[in-house]
Parts: sequence; structure tokens; C-alpha cells
Amino acid sequence: MEHKIMSKLWNCKKLAQHLDALRMGKMVVFTNGCFDILHAGHVDYLKKARDFGDLLVVGINSDHSVRTIKGIQRPIIPQKQRAEVLCALECINYVVIFDQPDPLETIKTLKPDVLVKGADWALDQIIGAEFVMARAGKIERIAITPEISTSKIIEIVLDRYS
Repeated sequence: MEHKIMSKLWNCKKLAQHLDALRMGKMVVFTNGCFDILHAGHVDYLKKARDFGDLLVVGINSDHSVRTIKGIQRPIIPQKQRAEVLCALECINYVVIFDQPDPLETIKTLKPDVLVKGADWALDQIIGAEFVMARAGKIERIAITPEISTSKIIEIVLDRYS
């Protein structure tokens, strides 16, 4: 079963070629994140992102990338395990891991038709938005679940078990 699940995990350049062959009449949606300690808010967000097109590609920050943007104590869950959990979600078609602090190069390589981010991101702060819109693509923002986050989960665990 792991082989079938992990078949959703692709190298970015190979996925770009694969998507080019599928693109006729299909809308490719891209979103990204660390997805460290996957929770119900993530799942809700990803299911809503999938509704904006036909194929959902999720970019996840590598362990190195997460440490760069969130500090040396993160991620909690290693990239291979985070990728495996995301690959198991029915709403996701493909997963790519990127090593840069942001997904701009991944977005430029994959050329999505729709770029999705949380509504907590202002349009002018969404990395890749200019590139996607210049190609006549759309930017969609999804309301986040305010009462749940990975940081809040970490705080609860520390409070309860320290």
C-alpha cells in the first residue's frame, strides 16, 4: 500500500512534464506549506483547495526549508513522513518537496492554473501570485480554521506534558 500512496510523490521537473501531458482541459491547482503535524484545519483547507480545479498539487517545504523559516526545532515530523501523510489524502493528486524557503521556483516550474493560499495572506504577499496571474491564472484564498494550528498543538503538548 505504501508504494501506491507514495506514487503521488514526484520530482518537480518530472511532474511538470507529466502535467503538461495532462493539462488539456484540466485545471491544475497548487498550494504549499510545511504541513508539520497535519491537523483538521489543514485537511479542511486542502479539500477546499481541490475544489478550485481538477488536479491538486501540494508543495511541502523540505526539512531544511522548514528549519530556515521556522527555526531549528522544527519540523517536528520529517519530510518523508509529512509527504506520506499528504499522499494518503484522497483530495491530493501530487506532492512535491521543495528545498527553498519559498515555493516560487516550484510554481514557475509547474505553471499552475490556480494558486491557493490561506486568507491570512494578503494578495500582494502571496509568493508566485504575479507569475500565475501573468499567465492568466487565478489566485484563490481560503479562510483558515482559527482555533487550530501546528504551533497551538505544540503549545498544548508542552503545557500538558512538561
